[in-house]
Amino acid sequence: MTHIIPKMGSIERELKNMREYFRSGITKEASWRESQLKGLRRFLKEKESDIFKALMHDLGKHRVEAFRDEIGTLLKTLNLAIKCLKDWMSSKNANLPALALLTSAEIVHEPLGLVLIISSWNFPFGLSLEPLIGAIAAGNTAVLKPSDLSASCSSLLASGIATYLDNKAIRVIEGGPEESEQLLQQKWDKIFFTGSARVGRAVMSAAATHLTPVTLELGGKCPAVVDSLSSSWDLDVTVKRIIVGKYGTCAGQACIAIDYVIVEKSYCSKLVELMKVWIKKMFGDNPKHCNTIARIVNRQHLFRLKKLFTDPKVKESVIYGGSVDEENLFIEPTILVNPPLDAAIMVDEVFGPLLPIITVEKIEDSIEFISSRPKPLALYVFTKNQTLQKRMISETSSGSVTFNDTVLQYAVDSLPFGGVGASGFGMYHGKFSFDTFSHQKAIVRRSFLTDFWYRYPPWTPNKFQLLEVSYNYDYLGLILVILGLKRPSKRQIVAC
Repeated sequence: MTHIIPKMGSIERELKNMREYFRSGITKEASWRESQLKGLRRFLKEKESDIFKALMHDLGKHRVEAFRDEIGTLLKTLNLAIKCLKDWMSSKNANLPALALLTSAEIVHEPLGLVLIISSWNFPFGLSLEPLIGAIAAGNTAVLKPSDLSASCSSLLASGIATYLDNKAIRVIEGGPEESEQLLQQKWDKIFFTGSARVGRAVMSAAATHLTPVTLELGGKCPAVVDSLSSSWDLDVTVKRIIVGKYGTCAGQACIAIDYVIVEKSYCSKLVELMKVWIKKMFGDNPKHCNTIARIVNRQHLFRLKKLFTDPKVKESVIYGGSVDEENLFIEPTILVNPPLDAAIMVDEVFGPLLPIITVEKIEDSIEFISSRPKPLALYVFTKNQTLQKRMISETSSGSVTFNDTVLQYAVDSLPFGGVGASGFGMYHGKFSFDTFSHQKAIVRRSFLTDFWYRYPPWTPNKFQLLEVSYNYDYLGLILVILGLKRPSKRQIVAC
């Protein structure tokens, strides 16, 4: 069952019904939230074979990669959400200053209402259901708009959610840019978008009309910095992790995939030669015939990527790979060394199996190189140098920093996942997803039994000191001032 609603009036009626369902309070109940999360888990388990087929059809993803990056990650997140749901929902007590004697305060998480999730094509299930898990756990009603570029996955999401979840609260609307535009014209209580910066700007502009809060997951050019490693084992592990973080993650079509590598000039050839060895070990002498590397999503993206490395001022930089099979939407893992920094491949996000390597005189120069460019979603640094690690943390800005590995941070539910600056804003995964789709409401309960006179005019030095002590959480000091055992300072007297 697929919900394609081409007419504005139909969308408005559907959303009105979903708002009324939210106001009924059903989605706020812990039992409802838990039942929907378990429904999603059943969908992933019972339709696993269909999900593998859809990902193979749309993106050429091997079932192991599909489980690693999508099904397995989602099952882990669902199990955590189901286990921790009641704790996440429970109110949290707040500390109070001395001024608030006989007062209690707490933070209550309440759902935002009706939310819109617009997901991307490169991880069709992960990028759709990861935020949806947070929206459901927080008690919202939600509309999911998958990408039409991964049509088989979009169709399976629509039919699966219609079958396994409460359709009065959770709906899938398929379609392309026209349907997305219609949805963005509506009023939402939250919009969660994953995709390009270009579309992200349009989403943010549409959201501004209704002052709708937005989370944008955009990506950017994620660098990997490789320091000189004395151990051959360390270098071997580094190269394998770089290859997986580039070519083995949807063929580089991922916002967290390595976009380019920075290495010292004297170390570059050693790194490149070992990369060639491991590319062949992982993908064979002819990667086109292996089934372990994903395909480019469509011809438009393939031609965009092909143009990046066949550009006359760039093609001399290609030192490995470069073959293209247009019919099968395949581009061989390709390495470039020192392409011009003003070329499109070094300006735009690559989003494919092309890996530029930039050399510097000393590895510390990479800090300035990274800092002078838009802030990336992820920064990967391979080094044992603790000083360099500290400088990377303090002197660069990125959504996350991972030392001596790649893409691992995406799978860690206890860490926030999100960008900064041009790579997006807002965060999710695990409890952070729940918080993203919740409003943290402040609740204060005050007794009539106490009422401090120093809150009210006329003002005196004594009242000034009482207020100062009260706001400092100094209960003993407050008692001493009230008893006259502590006098106001000259500064306080002058201030009054």
